[in-house]
Amino acid sequence: MNAPSAQVTFADIQAAAHRLSGHVLNTPCVESRTLSDITGAQVYLKFENLQFTASFKERGALNTLAQLNDQGVQGVVAASAGNHAQGVAYHARRLGLRAVIVMPQFAPGVKVERTRAFGAEVVLYGDSFDDARAHAQMLSQRDGLHFVHAFDDAAVIAGQGTIGLEMLQAVPDLDTLVVAVGGGGLLAGIGCAARALRTGIRIVGVQARRFPGMVNAVTGSTHPQGQSTLAEGIAVGQPGAITRAMLADLVDDWMLVDEADIEQAIVMLLEIEKTVVEGAGAAGLAALLQAPEKFKGQRVGLVLCGGNIDPLLLSAIIQRGMVRAGRLCRIKVTARDLPGTLARITQLVGQAGANIEEVHHQRAFGTLTGQSVEIELLLQTRNAEHVGQVLQALQAAGFTAQAST
Repeated sequence: MNAPSAQVTFADIQAAAHRLSGHVLNTPCVESRTLSDITGAQVYLKFENLQFTASFKERGALNTLAQLNDQGVQGVVAASAGNHAQGVAYHARRLGLRAVIVMPQFAPGVKVERTRAFGAEVVLYGDSFDDARAHAQMLSQRDGLHFVHAFDDAAVIAGQGTIGLEMLQAVPDLDTLVVAVGGGGLLAGIGCAARALRTGIRIVGVQARRFPGMVNAVTGSTHPQGQSTLAEGIAVGQPGAITRAMLADLVDDWMLVDEADIEQAIVMLLEIEKTVVEGAGAAGLAALLQAPEKFKGQRVGLVLCGGNIDPLLLSAIIQRGMVRAGRLCRIKVTARDLPGTLARITQLVGQAGANIEEVHHQRAFGTLTGQSVEIELLLQTRNAEHVGQVLQALQAAGFTAQAST
């Protein structure tokens, strides 16, 4: 490792593990047989979404705050899109420290309210994490509060590294780790621990394609940066200096995942593992689903790093996932506008095994003749093949029917 990387050592991570023992969960790290079958890899999931604050972030927060508390610090300030905020707020209250949290204005409401519930003073400022961080640093200087960085801090990185210790203790022969990257604290810590315990382990960093800041910084690429992503927990425009140096040494491969990949991974984890993750928490699985050939036959460890997702957003993602899987579809049926026509159509749909959620008649608009009606049906179906069977049944009965996007 080069000099900046040496700011965090394996001994630091071991000390953090001792400091955190009994105060955060040693979360399960178990194989998902179904995901293994789907991807062709042997997939192990580390359920950090089961932490009290539903995120790994409280590990780094506690490791930092416990040491500050010993030094007599009375108050802290942090900037976060949500998970670091909750970790700092929760453990600051436990340790009797004042906590001020600056969050971007776009931060999910569920994260804002939970942070307040943990006793922190929440300040909403700016349109990005970087805006919030600059304001938090100003408050630190103005009010004499210790600034707790979300990722570019040796104590925070060491705390996150305890996840790597636990994963290799649970599954010592892991071949590959696939970990989401925003500012880089999670993967820097995990990678440091993993390489100390298993020298040849392959480390893959995953970023949302819309926020490739660390990939650009480490590899010299020039991927464009977007304005928003489902994975707001890793939507970091400016990566850290310590983490950048560490990841340049540690990471073997980088992957960028699209929003659709993240959505699919969220739905699969909910349906298969019965576990709720946010966008960042699904990024690792999204990478496996995007390029399974890269991991075939390997023992792969994924970190479900957070589960704080807005219920309305989750509902929308589930519905979109059902559409992609052919389990929710819209079809349009054109027919003569006669008594009994709708009853006949619904009967045919029911006989084909589909369930009707909504029905909409269209008479006044479009190019239909005055004697015709367009009926749009929202259906619950089994899969794309079943949608085709429903359409065939309607067409065989003389109706004009087609799937609608």
